Amino acid sequence: MAIGSSSSDSRPNPTGPDPQSQREVKGANANKKIDPFVPRTDHNPRELRSWAKRTGFVSTFSYETTTSNDTATPTPASDLYNRAVDNNNDHRNGGSSPKIEIDPILGRTRQLNSRIEIEPESRPGNDDRGLGLRDESKKRIVGNDVLGAIPNKDEVGLNGTGNEPKKGEVNDFDHVGIEVYPSGEERIADEGWNNRQSGMRYGLRDNPGFALLMYYGLQHYLSLAGSLIFIPLIIVPAMGGTDRDTAEVISTMLLISGITTILHSYFGTRLPLVQGSSFVYLAPALVIINAREYRNLTEHKFRHIMRELQGAIIVGSLFQSILGVTGFMSLLLRLINPVVVAPTVAAVGLAFFSYGFPQAGSCVEISIPLILLVLIFTLYLRGISIFGHRIFQIYAVPLSVLMIWTYAFFLTAGGAYNYKGCSPDIPSSNILVDACRKHAYTMQHCRTDASDAWRTAAWVRIPYPLQWGVPIFHFRTSLIMIIVSLVASVDSVGTYHSTSLLVNSKPPTPRIVSRGIALEGFCSVLAGIWGCGTGSTTLTENVHTVNITKVASRRVVEIGAAFLILFSLIGKVGAILASIPQALAASILCFMWGLIVSLGLSTLQYSQTASFRNITIVGVSLFLGLTIPAYFQQYQPESSLILPSYFVPYAAASNGPVQTSSKQFDFAMNALMSLNMVVTLLVAFVLDSTVPGSRQERGVYIWSRAEDMATDTSLHADYSLPSKVSRFFC
Repeated sequence: MAIGSSSSDSRPNPTGPDPQSQREVKGANANKKIDPFVPRTDHNPRELRSWAKRTGFVSTFSYETTTSNDTATPTPASDLYNRAVDNNNDHRNGGSSPKIEIDPILGRTRQLNSRIEIEPESRPGNDDRGLGLRDESKKRIVGNDVLGAIPNKDEVGLNGTGNEPKKGEVNDFDHVGIEVYPSGEERIADEGWNNRQSGMRYGLRDNPGFALLMYYGLQHYLSLAGSLIFIPLIIVPAMGGTDRDTAEVISTMLLISGITTILHSYFGTRLPLVQGSSFVYLAPALVIINAREYRNLTEHKFRHIMRELQGAIIVGSLFQSILGVTGFMSLLLRLINPVVVAPTVAAVGLAFFSYGFPQAGSCVEISIPLILLVLIFTLYLRGISIFGHRIFQIYAVPLSVLMIWTYAFFLTAGGAYNYKGCSPDIPSSNILVDACRKHAYTMQHCRTDASDAWRTAAWVRIPYPLQWGVPIFHFRTSLIMIIVSLVASVDSVGTYHSTSLLVNSKPPTPRIVSRGIALEGFCSVLAGIWGCGTGSTTLTENVHTVNITKVASRRVVEIGAAFLILFSLIGKVGAILASIPQALAASILCFMWGLIVSLGLSTLQYSQTASFRNITIVGVSLFLGLTIPAYFQQYQPESSLILPSYFVPYAAASNGPVQTSSKQFDFAMNALMSLNMVVTLLVAFVLDSTVPGSRQERGVYIWSRAEDMATDTSLHADYSLPSKVSRFFC
C-alpha cells in the first residue's frame, strides 16, 4: 500500500500545480534575501547613506520615501524586491496601476514601478571607475520582465550583474546620457554645472604625467584669471597708486596665491582648491580706502592706505586661525548649512552691482561686446568640443578678454579716442573745460595705451614682505576684518563641501575643515605681510572650474601654483595685466560677480528648495542684506560730491547713522552694516537657527566622523597629511 500510494502521488496532476504550493514557492522566492554580486569595500558616492539623505539627495534607484523627519529609515532590500515583484505581477494580470508616491524633497509625484538602472560594479582605484561612476556607453536598463521572473542564469537580478550584450544587439540607451535629478526626473544629460553623472578625467590623487600636468595646470589658472588679477585694477587706483604700483600688487598677489595654494594642498583640506585674493575682502577694503581721513591725502596716499589694510588683514586673519586651531570652528559647523551659505555667497557678488556697469559704461563700445562675448562662449558655445576640450567654456574669460582687448587696441590706433586739446595725462581737477574733462575720463578708461606700467615696470622683481612699510593697526579696521574673516570662513565651508561631492570623495571631517580654516587664516596673514590689499582665501569660482575641466587632481593645482610663483617674479607679466583698460576689467567683473551669485544659490540643491521655510529665509535675508546697507550708504549723501558715484556706497563708514562717544566703534559699526554680505549672513544665521526645521529640510551638512579616518582607506588617503608631516601632529 505504501508503494502504491507513493506511485499514485508521483503521477503528474492533469490540472496543473497545486495553487497553494505555488503561492508558497513564490512567497519563499520573494522573501529570499539577495546578496550583492561583488562585496563592496570602497566608497561609492552614489550610495545612499545618511549624509546623502540628509543633504537632500533622493534617488529613484532605492525607491526611498523618507520624510523630513530625522528618524526616516531606508527601505530594506527584501521589501524592495517584494514590491517590485508584486507590481510586476499586477501588470501581467491586468491589475491596477502602480501606486503613485510623493517625492519628499520637491513634492513631485513619481511612479514606483519604473525602470531600474543597474550600476556597474565598483572597482578599486581613484579613477572614475573606482569611484562607482557609470559608464554612459554601457548603461543597462532592466525592465519588469527581469524583476518578475528570471528565466535563465544569463539574466540580471536586482543586485547582480549580467553578461555583456550579444554582438549585434543595439540598446537605445547606449547612445543617450540620462541625468537623474533629485526630483526623480530623467533628462538628457547636459554636462553643465549640476551634472553628477559625468566623472572626472583625473581624480583627487591621480597624476596624469608631467606634460599633462603642465597643460592642465595652466588651464586651471587661466579659467580663474578673472578672480586672480582684477582686484588690484580696482583697489590700487582707488588708493591713489600709480600704474607701476598696480603691476607690483598684481605680481605680489600671484606670488601669494601660488604659495598659499601649495600650502593648502599639502597641509589644509588637501582638496584641489586655489587660494587667492577673494572678493569677500574687496568690499571692506573699499570701505577702508574711502574713509574720510584718506580722501584729502596727497603724499604717499597709496602706501599709507596699504599699510592700514595690512594691519587690519593681519588681525582678522589671526582671529580666523585661532578659530580653526582651537576647534571652535567645529562647533560652528553645526549651525552652517546651505540655507545660510547660499544667500551669504550670493550677497558677495550682489554687493558690487553699483560698481559693475556704471564703471564699464564709460566705454560701451568695449564693455557691451565683452559681456555678450563671454555669455556666448559660456552658454551658447559651451557644448562645442575641439580635440576633446570644451575651450569656449573653459577659456571663456581669457578668450573674451584677449579678443576685446585686441579690438580696443585697433580702436585706439584708429583714433577713436583722440580729442583735440585734451590729454589723458592731465588730472581731471586741472582741466577747466567740462567737455575736455569728460573726454579725459573716457581716454583714461578706454585707451589701451593709457597705462605706463609696461614702461615703468622692471623685468625681474621679487615681491618681499613689508614692501610698502610697517603695517598700521587700528581697532576700527581690525574689527571690520575680524567679522569679514567669519564671512570668508562660511564661504570656504560651503566650498569644501561642494568640492568634496564634486570630486566624488567623502566630505571631510570637522577636524579637517578646522585645519583648512586655520591654514586659510595663516595664508591671509602672509597676504597681509606681503601687502596684497586683501586676504587670501578659497576661491568659490574654483568649484565651477573643476566642474567644467573635469580635472580634480591636486597635483595639477600644485603645478599651476608653481607657474604663478614663476610669473610673479617677471615684472613685465604684472605690467601687461595692469595695462588692461579699466572699462574692460569692469565688464568682465560683471560676469564674474554674477557667477559668484549663481554658485552661491546653487548650494541650495543640498536642501529642500520647495520648503517655504527655506525659500523665505533665503529671500528675506537677501533682500534685507541689500536694503539695510542701502540705508547706511545713503544716510549722509555729501560724500557723493567728493567721490565717484560707484564709490559712494563704500563711504558709509564715516557718514553712517551710528553715532556714539567712540569714533572707532562708530566707524566699525557703520562699515559693517553697510556691507551686504555681513547683514545677509547675520539675518540668515538668526532665522535659520530660530525657525524650526528638520535636518533634512535644512540640508545640514553631514561631515565624516573622526573614527572613519582610521577605518576608511579612501578617506584617509584623500585628506590625511603627508606621512613626513603627520607625525609632528597629534
